[in-house]
Order: sequence, then structure tokens, then C-alpha cells
Amino acid sequence: MSEFAQLFKFAYNSNMKKFDFFNQYRDPVIVVRDYEEVVFKNNMFCHVFQQFGDIRKFAHQMSFDMCPVDSENVDLYSPIFQAIVSKENFFARVSYSSVNNKSAFYDLTAIKRGRYTILFLVDVSSDILLKTNQKEREMYQNKLKKLQEENDELQKIRQNAQSQAIKIALINKVSNNIRESMDISMILNSALKELAIMFGCFRAYYASCAEGAFYIEEVYGETNIAKSSKINFDAYTMKQLNSNKISLSYSLIEYLEAEPFKQSVLRIIVPVFHMQKMLGVIVLLSYQKRELNEEIEILDAISSQLGNAIIRAELYQKNAKNVKDLKAALEELKETQLQLINSEKMASLGQLVAGVAHEINTPVASIKSNNSLISKLIPKIEQEDLKQMFSEINSIDTEAIQRISNIVVSLKKFVRLDESDLQEANINKEIDLTLDLIRHETKGRVEIEKIYGEIPPIKCYPNMLNQVFTNILVNACQAIEGSGKITIVTTYNSKELVVKFRDTGKGIRKEDINKIFTAGYTTKNVGVGTGLGLAISQKIIDKHNGQIKVNSEVGVGTEFIITIKC
Repeated sequence: MSEFAQLFKFAYNSNMKKFDFFNQYRDPVIVVRDYEEVVFKNNMFCHVFQQFGDIRKFAHQMSFDMCPVDSENVDLYSPIFQAIVSKENFFARVSYSSVNNKSAFYDLTAIKRGRYTILFLVDVSSDILLKTNQKEREMYQNKLKKLQEENDELQKIRQNAQSQAIKIALINKVSNNIRESMDISMILNSALKELAIMFGCFRAYYASCAEGAFYIEEVYGETNIAKSSKINFDAYTMKQLNSNKISLSYSLIEYLEAEPFKQSVLRIIVPVFHMQKMLGVIVLLSYQKRELNEEIEILDAISSQLGNAIIRAELYQKNAKNVKDLKAALEELKETQLQLINSEKMASLGQLVAGVAHEINTPVASIKSNNSLISKLIPKIEQEDLKQMFSEINSIDTEAIQRISNIVVSLKKFVRLDESDLQEANINKEIDLTLDLIRHETKGRVEIEKIYGEIPPIKCYPNMLNQVFTNILVNACQAIEGSGKITIVTTYNSKELVVKFRDTGKGIRKEDINKIFTAGYTTKNVGVGTGLGLAISQKIIDKHNGQIKVNSEVGVGTEFIITIKC
């Protein structure tokens, strides 16, 4: 027998008043007879749930993840009524939202005893908060680890760059020119220029090696040979090159199938290796007749350094491209994240509004029908004072019904999730629609001054712009302490729409101005703002090829200026 069942048995069989024993219990307890008759609430229940009115209101403030089979019975969406109608003892973890919009979590246990259902509520909010904090801590630890790994990788790249700089500083005059840049084309041109001067060449070029052939990449001097040209050398020369030996000869031809020179020229072919792989060759052509002794060692050194320089330049360019691609991917990820957050937010809002509209329209239709019937019966009332009283009531009810209907229509227009394409909209009317929806924020304390210009219908995404207007206006209302004023100005000139929202709130500090459009940044208290509203608003205005700017002065107020090219 469970602890709750033993307690109930003891209480029921004792000489105490039937359920008074539960006043000694440290958790909230409520006893319900039949379906909804509350027969007992212990002291702890009365203390915790001070706003308790009736079982239905209390039940509908609770929710859980189970889905009732009988979807037509709205009551069964509440864990309280699920527990009451259950034929066996019932357990579930539930969430409770108070009238102050504060949430708490409870383990709900229901004990069935005949017509009675005893409901025990054990507060587990702290356990859930602890688990949530643990998950967040683990997430941040993973992020920190990732950042540390990225930092280590950047440190390695930095160390490699420093190592390259040290090597560049130590090479001789010729090789130093090779090492001054990380651009392959610049490195080759610099090396070819210095070698051409050193050996008195009329032409010098570098050809990369690929699949047993060579392709011209850079040429210095006479340029009667085109870049990307394919060239080959005779077998003896190739044997020397493959053995990483410099080929020296006085030749009438530059390469196989080339037109012969009128006289023999000094042809120097220097293989460029990295490790055991041939990257390419440097070809030097000179009319000078000379002996090559120390120059061979210079060519060997330059060849080795040039091979390393080419590989490093390729790695550097590859790393630079990777960094650029990563930055682009990060920006794209941020854009996608904001879009997903906004899409999910608007989709949830649309579903909520659709449900609320349906729930409101049903009783309103009934009230409207009854009110219409009463209006027909009023003329038949003989007593004038009674007739006048019912006429006034009927008039007030008619106005209230119309007000509710207008609010429902405004809500449906606001979320228009089906309007994914550009549409023509009257911006002045869209702002009025937004003002209707936030009237609870402005009523009685914030004066709205509208200075509307003659604005033609413009092509836009109305639901998105309404979201921007709502965010700015709600922020303005929250910035106004006590009473204040919001001025809205719209103008249209030279196919440019300008909308200004100016408030008399507390203003924004200069150091915060440049941060307010950053996702996650907020100056509001914890639980009030997410820091996404203005970031999403900026993306929406960007989507309209427009701009959003802000001017603010602490103690004076803030002005948002939206400009859209139409």
C-alpha cells in the first residue's frame, strides 16, 4: 500500500473529523467528491493556492504532456479531471500557471476511494530547475570546450605564421624576395625576376607539374609563350629532373615541339620539389656563355625555399579560404537561427490566435443571438422604466459584442501566416491594427499622437511589418514610466516610405545604442525580454531592402526611424 493510501486509510478510520488529518500534511491536499465538488482543502493547499476559486478554473491552470483519448471533452485536457475520472489511482507530473503568469511543477498523485478522489500535490519545481540548470551548464561547458579547441587551432596557425616569418627573415637577398609574400603569383614573379637578373635571361618562367607534363603559370621577360601552355622535355632531361638535378645545356630548342632558336642559348631547368614530390620547374633562357659553379648552389637553395614557399602559400590561401567560409557559414547560421526563431514564434502565435478566435466566437455568437432576441422583446414591455433599463443594457451588450468581434478580426489579420508573398498594404491601417492590439499597454497612461501622411499602398509582407511595429511600440510603452506620449509619423516621398516612432520614455544609454540590434542583448529585467525582438525586426526590415535607425537620449526619449524603398 502506498504512503498516500495509508494516510487516507488512517484519516478515514480515525475519530478525527473526516479529512482534518490532512491539515498536518506538508504538501497541498484537496478532496473532490464525484466529478467537481470540492469537499476539503488542507491548510497548505489554501496557503499555496490562495487564488483558488473553483475546481474548473484551478484545473484549467494545470497542464501535462498526456493526450486524452476523448478529445471532444475539453475538461480531460486537464490532469485534475483526468485524475478524477480515472478508475484507478493516478500519477502525473504537471505544470501550474498562476494568475501572475508564474509557473510551478508538481507531482500529482490521486487516490480513489469510492466517490472521493484525494489529490496530493508535491512541489518539484526546484528539481526541474536543477535539471535545467545542469543541462545549461553542460551546454556551456561544451561551448567552452569548443572555443578552447578553436583557440588552440588558431594558436597553431599563429605559430606557423610566426615560424614562416622567422624563416623569411633569415634567407639571403634573392630568397628573401621569394618569401615576402604569401601570394603564389607574387612569389613566382619575384623569384623569376631576381633569377633573370642574376643569369642575364631574356625569358624566365615557372611551369607546374601535373600528370607527367608541365603547364606555364608565370612568365618574366619576353612573353611569346602563353600561360597555361603545355610543354614537355626530352627523355634525358626528364631523367635529370626526376632525380632532382638541375639540367644545364646549350640548346637550339626550348622544349619539345618548340620553334628552334637562330642560335644556341643557355637553358637552365631547375626542378622545384617539396619532400619527394615535384611541384614544377623553373626555366631560364640566356644568350650569355658562362660557367655555372656557385650559382648551382644558389639555384638549389632557391629551389628548395621556393618549394616550401609554394606549399606554405597554398596552405595559407587554403586556411584563409576556410576561415572566410567559416565566417560566412557562421553568419548564415545566425541568420537562419533568427529566421527559425521568428518563424516558430509566429507559427505558435498563429495557432494560438486561431484557437482563441474559435473559442471566443462560439460564446459570442450565442450572446449575440440572445441579445438580438431581447432587442425584439423590448418593445413589448409595458413598464416604461423597465423598458428603458433593458434598452440601455441591450445597447451596451451590442457595443461589447461588436468590440469583441473587432478584436478577433484584428488578431486574425495580425498573424496572417498564409501571406508569404509580397502584398499591397496600407501602412497607416497596419499601424492602427497594431495599436488596437496593444491598447492594454497604452490605455489610461500613454497618449498616442498619429501624424499620418498620404501613403499609397506599398508592396510588403504585412504580417512581418506588424511584428516590427508591435515590438517597437511595446518597447516604447515599457520604457515610459507612469504616463507619457508616443508620436507616430508616416511620410512617403520619391518612392521612399519613412515611419517614425518617438516616445517620451527613459531613453537608451549611448554605450547600449550599438548593441540593441544584437541577438540576445537586452536591457530589460530577467524574464521580461529575450533580446531577440529588435534583432528580428532588423532582419525583417533588411528583407524589405530597408533600414532601421535609432536616436535616443537618456531621460528624454527614443526615436526609431524605418526607411523602406518602394
